[in-house]
Amino acid sequence: MTISHEGLFLGQRKYMVDLLTEASLIDCKPAITPIDSKMKPNLTGKPLTNISYYQRLVGKLFYVTITRPYITDAVSLVNQFMHALTMQHFQLVKRILCYLKASLDIGILMSNNQSTKISAYADADWACSIIDRKSTIGYCTFVEGNLVTWKVAMHIAANPVFLERTKHIEVDYHFIQALKENL
Repeated sequence: MTISHEGLFLGQRKYMVDLLTEASLIDCKPAITPIDSKMKPNLTGKPLTNISYYQRLVGKLFYVTITRPYITDAVSLVNQFMHALTMQHFQLVKRILCYLKASLDIGILMSNNQSTKISAYADADWACSIIDRKSTIGYCTFVEGNLVTWKVAMHIAANPVFLERTKHIEVDYHFIQALKENL
């Protein structure tokens, strides 16, 4: 954390360097994306023997999402495989770490911009999961232009109570839009 006239900067450079060192990836070639969009993870393949190591790395990646909310989707994806791990899943974790190597000095700047504006955004994607075709939804909220909350669908999908509430959001949205147009 650094305080300046611009505001408060939240970064995790040391934490990520320690994480890359622990994973023996400190000298890795940086990746330009957290996940290869052509890769389709599945449950088959050579089993991973050191499950606790994988779980520890994924847990630490969740902590990194505090200052890197844009990797939350990738980290949620690797979290889905905690109990049926293969070498392919470990390669996904390594890819995320190599992506973070390229952005060690990036963080979140909480600007002091003297505004009281609150903005919120949401997005939904019907049956987009490449693994189980579940729908996803995410949101983020900004106060004075500063990101203060965010969530991705994996958190919602993991909780059946929330899943039922969001299951048909796209259909509901279009139904409500059609009603508004006919009034």
